[in-house]
Amino acid sequence: MRILVAEDDRGLQEVLALGLRDAGYHVDTVDRGDDAIDQLRWYEYDVAIVDWRMPGAEGIDVVAWARKHDRPTAILMLTARDTPADRIRGLDTGADDYLVKPFDFGELLARVRALQRRPRGVDQPVLGLGRLTLDPVSHVVAIGGAEVGLTRTEHRILELLLRRAPAVVGRKALAEHAWEDETDPLGSNAIDVQMSRLRAKLVGSGVRIVTVRGSGYRAEAG
Repeated sequence: MRILVAEDDRGLQEVLALGLRDAGYHVDTVDRGDDAIDQLRWYEYDVAIVDWRMPGAEGIDVVAWARKHDRPTAILMLTARDTPADRIRGLDTGADDYLVKPFDFGELLARVRALQRRPRGVDQPVLGLGRLTLDPVSHVVAIGGAEVGLTRTEHRILELLLRRAPAVVGRKALAEHAWEDETDPLGSNAIDVQMSRLRAKLVGSGVRIVTVRGSGYRAEAG
């Protein structure tokens, strides 16, 4: 399960990320509201934990953007604003839950688990190119209806390439999306190795992964 933590207090952000990773979640972090919107625009998250006060855009604006654009991510607002009016505004804007600081981390984990169980009621569209399909909900990848076995890293790489096709995806963006620690693949041939394996599994799909020297990779039909 993939979680976005949008929190501008670096100390709290690190505590949240460490605790969630220890609990088995894949976590991305940002400390600006506009960056949170960018993450939600390009990536599919099961849950987003969003602080109210952040530079770039307030958390309430992040929630409003996500609901306006039908993002299926469940959103937990995490804030020191604890008046009934604030809670009402957050929930009416589209937040699924509201937790006031200071909080117990065990309670936060319980709320995240509850959000996992709650149906969003928004279908995530199946991604497709050529004869290839990728279902973000079931995580099934198929060529002409026949399922293809991909590793978690391969699946994440392919999903990002398909979402941005035919645009070029940079190596840093791939590292951030597909690896727990984005520094692991950078400066090594790990990304190139994954691309080579992925290309081999996509033979007959009508999809090519093209290397754009100095920039990154893109998926195109052909």
